[in-house]
Amino acid sequence: MISNFFSKSKPIHLIVVGLLLLLVFVLNKFKILTDNFDAVNIANQIGMYFVCLLSVFVFDFFVSRNSLTKKNSYNILLFVLFFAILPQTILNSRTVFANFFILLALRRLISLRTQKDIKKKLFDASFWLSLATLFYFWSSVFFILVFAALLIYAITDVKNYIIPIIGIVAVAIILSSYLILKDIDILNFASNLFDYSLDYSALNSKQIIIGSTLLLSFGLWALFYYIKNIRSQMKSYRPSFKLIVLAVILGLVILAVAPSKNGSEFIFLFAPLSIIITNYLEVITETWFKETLLWVLIVTPIAMLLL
Repeated sequence: MISNFFSKSKPIHLIVVGLLLLLVFVLNKFKILTDNFDAVNIANQIGMYFVCLLSVFVFDFFVSRNSLTKKNSYNILLFVLFFAILPQTILNSRTVFANFFILLALRRLISLRTQKDIKKKLFDASFWLSLATLFYFWSSVFFILVFAALLIYAITDVKNYIIPIIGIVAVAIILSSYLILKDIDILNFASNLFDYSLDYSALNSKQIIIGSTLLLSFGLWALFYYIKNIRSQMKSYRPSFKLIVLAVILGLVILAVAPSKNGSEFIFLFAPLSIIITNYLEVITETWFKETLLWVLIVTPIAMLLL
């Protein structure tokens, strides 16, 4: 049974989800590769696959390291299944890279729980988020997580509130130097970064409607249990669980204002919703119900390929 196989955390699970992710890539990138079959395109697609695979590893690392779930592999299974349910997320390289950098930033912010190397972690988080913003401007809303983490973890030293700004300035200086060397107008580059849209007609496709409905309905249902169970967590871990809830809210903000609504923006919800739904799966005592939920997530992308 699927639920039993992933109920314990084992190295083989990373191999299985890696192969599953590869299958998702091959099925959804096949047309792109056949239409433009050359070495450069193949190299680009292989690179994209490894960025997504690295995202899985980074995600699994900080989840297990900070006990955001119990010792199982449901989180990485869900993370990869979400790619299968909404394959539009792997078609946009900018959001894939942005999400990877956000995961790196989230890893550093969650680790503030230990109250060690605070300044270094804050700088790293703001640096990664700044890079994410260059790939996808609305990744910038996740800077709210940085200052929320300072408040939630009760870090009161005023100097620590300046560190994130230094991280942003560092990336800005590097970017400005690059633009000057390439003779690119800085103001034009900056103005092209910002854009938004409240037109949701582009999301009106069967695949996106079914995938997003499944993702959001499962996530919303699990969120009620997740918030309710935060109190049952160890006191030192509660702030980390609260940050995950905020990450979901910020992901929804990106969905609302994303300039090009093609489904790729759902990728920013994958990590926090994987954690939240995993916590829900852990409290389900009926094996048949847990198995059914997982099979629905597995069968849905297969069914959508036939639409």
